[in-house]
Amino acid sequence: MESVRIIEIPECKMVSSGVGMFGDGTLEKFDEWFSALPNSIYPKDFLYWDSSSEEKQGFHWLYLYEEGLNVPAEFDIIDFRGGLYAVATGIDQQTDMDTMKAEIHAFLLQHGFCWDETRPSLGHVITSPITRETLGYDQMNYWFPIKAK
Repeated sequence: MESVRIIEIPECKMVSSGVGMFGDGTLEKFDEWFSALPNSIYPKDFLYWDSSSEEKQGFHWLYLYEEGLNVPAEFDIIDFRGGLYAVATGIDQQTDMDTMKAEIHAFLLQHGFCWDETRPSLGHVITSPITRETLGYDQMNYWFPIKAK
């Protein structure tokens, strides 16, 4: 059984939290907003480390924008480039990232893909509250940008 999935995110619009750190209020406000939206079969949020600016680095949270979505004025709607991602599931904040990346790298070599260093890696928690309670931890999908060789 393969443990790596290749998923393509199309170019789309995303609601942006802006860059912040947990504890400064930025990400908490964003979490409060999107957590109040109806759940769907799959999470629509993505978190990543944003080092694109030398002045301000931190976490950047995105949420898939759909027409008619009521977005608070403090959050921007941005264009998201999309692309191919190698996706693997692990335990939030406990997964050995070096081991995961080595497994993904072997998969990519075997299937004609390579890393795409022009886009950030993303992640999102996929665990519902009842699942978290039962497991005792959160599962997380890790999204690594890739491209065909």
